[in-house]
Amino acid sequence: MENKQSYFSEVWCGVKSLVTGLRVTLKEYFTPKSTEQYPENRKTTLHVAQRHRGRLVFKRNEDGTHNCVACTMCEKACPNETILIKSEMVVNEETGRKKKQLVDYQYKLGDCMFCQLCVNSCNFNAIEFTNDFENSVFERDSLTMHLDKEVYQGGSLPGLIDGGAPLTIGQFNTKTK
Repeated sequence: MENKQSYFSEVWCGVKSLVTGLRVTLKEYFTPKSTEQYPENRKTTLHVAQRHRGRLVFKRNEDGTHNCVACTMCEKACPNETILIKSEMVVNEETGRKKKQLVDYQYKLGDCMFCQLCVNSCNFNAIEFTNDFENSVFERDSLTMHLDKEVYQGGSLPGLIDGGAPLTIGQFNTKTK
């Protein structure tokens, strides 16, 4: 007789659990949803934090030059060898002194952990992370960048470096184009 009572009590607990799950599901089904339309409305609604680490770029001076002196501190600080620096010794004709000159600064975006150890170790303030996050490509080889040869002009979205669309706390950004 005790087995019958425990059997029916287990069935009752199962039915009660099922009803509770269905109640939660039906409540969520009829709750109005707000969906941010990406990529269609990314120019008007997308907000990206300014401190988001999207990709590494060289900081450029007004004349277009960079501050990298090929000291390889960022290469040594990188935990998974994302950065590869090639340099050569060049003799200055005026003074006759040897100086290290940057030949190639290779950055593998696909392998980067975005830990910012390279930026923190740079004593010459030559590199920084931007919040440009749209880096998807079809071939992995396209994610290898030569930072000394490319001049970063900003992201593909207007005002992305400043954070993109204004963020309203407590509300979804669901404006249309």
